[in-house]
Amino acid sequence: MGGKDAAAGPLRRPVSRSAAAPAGRALVESLYGGVQSPVSSLDGAVKIVCLVGCVVAVVLTPPQQVWAFGLYAIVVLGVALTARIPLVTLGRRLLVETPFVVFAVVLPFIGTGPRTEVAGVSLSVAGCWAAWSILAKATLGVASSVVLAWSTPVADLLAGMERLRCPPILVAIGGFMIRYVDVVSGELHRLQIARISRGDDPRWLWQGRAVAATAGTVFVRSFERGERIQHAMLARGFDGTFPSTSTERTRAHWFPALLVPTVAAAVMVAANLAQR
Repeated sequence: MGGKDAAAGPLRRPVSRSAAAPAGRALVESLYGGVQSPVSSLDGAVKIVCLVGCVVAVVLTPPQQVWAFGLYAIVVLGVALTARIPLVTLGRRLLVETPFVVFAVVLPFIGTGPRTEVAGVSLSVAGCWAAWSILAKATLGVASSVVLAWSTPVADLLAGMERLRCPPILVAIGGFMIRYVDVVSGELHRLQIARISRGDDPRWLWQGRAVAATAGTVFVRSFERGERIQHAMLARGFDGTFPSTSTERTRAHWFPALLVPTVAAAVMVAANLAQR
């Protein structure tokens, strides 16, 4: 019997959770650096307000005022260094804007209006300015978001949204979405392992039917899981309201943090005045 159990042991060994879901919770938690810094000690609501203020200032800045975007970049880089985020990590996470970069590169060639020649290539002047605007504003916005995610746990972000009087249902949806990335990605990974173990490993476009079927199965299972969770919540007395996770923070957090959007607003005003 011992020999039989020993022979069956490897077949009965369950797949570890880390192997079954390499991308789920690890992906969500990896967004938060977990490094103690003056930025990480600030309240989540304060950082959300600062992020929105800076992004609005960047968006309202005329693209022709190149110097203003240089100052914005210095401010964002200073905050990133204060948050102790490695520049390599910051640069790697900026790759998420690659689709915008590809779109922006095409604009000078397909733009209309007056044209100019650069190294013998005819480019649209309006297209060049539009490409620069997209690249500069998207890069600054993504970099600011990366700094926020690096220095703030997800729970603090959700609590900050509550303190800012965001609709509770939106906060709850955001919390569920983040928490169940681990579950859905684990389910997708298990289906992928099952498909490959049966000899199906599509690598070409015309073999995408299995991938589409897997995605459909994950959607159906996620929907069914959501219904089961709703029934479980109702069975436990859920009445449509969620317990608040907000905690009181000192107002002293606002004064140093608001310096960043104040500087950004001043640069934006100066750039618009110079544009006139």
